[in-house]
Amino acid sequence: MNLILLRPAIEHKEMIVDMMLEWSASRERIVPAAIRFHDYLDYDAYLEHFHFEIEGPLPEGKVRSTTFFAYDVDRKRMVGAINIRHELNAELLHSGGHIGDGIRPSERNKGYATQMIGLALDFCRERGIRSVLMTCDASNKASARTIQKNGGIFHSDFINEIDVLEERYWIELV
Repeated sequence: MNLILLRPAIEHKEMIVDMMLEWSASRERIVPAAIRFHDYLDYDAYLEHFHFEIEGPLPEGKVRSTTFFAYDVDRKRMVGAINIRHELNAELLHSGGHIGDGIRPSERNKGYATQMIGLALDFCRERGIRSVLMTCDASNKASARTIQKNGGIFHSDFINEIDVLEERYWIELV
């Protein structure tokens, strides 16, 4: 598999909309949250949101982030997305962490998440982030394994705002 991370652009419209339609049809929560907050069918506004997260004025309590879509070069297919927060505020330190990621339903259990997180960690290294926090639902054993495969060390668990048990993992980057 030849996976790369791409910033969303007009030339990715068909592939991103296809991925989002599949995810929506599955009735699963789309993750990371950054890709579901805006209407992907209004693609120009959708793209503007991703430009704004890097360069626009930040609302109170928000942090800079970068969203990438994971593209399988060999299959010419968007397979997932990842949002990287450049720093943590108190809320993200409690729940959310530096990285939120998701793989579209039809592409799970193929190794994409492990590789996508690895690429995101490279981005974190380039930005000078040395310790990366990731969280996942405690019931999502596949997500926990993916974090662990990328060096995640279990730190603690907690009950989130919707009464779901989550786990915190720290990844030390060198």
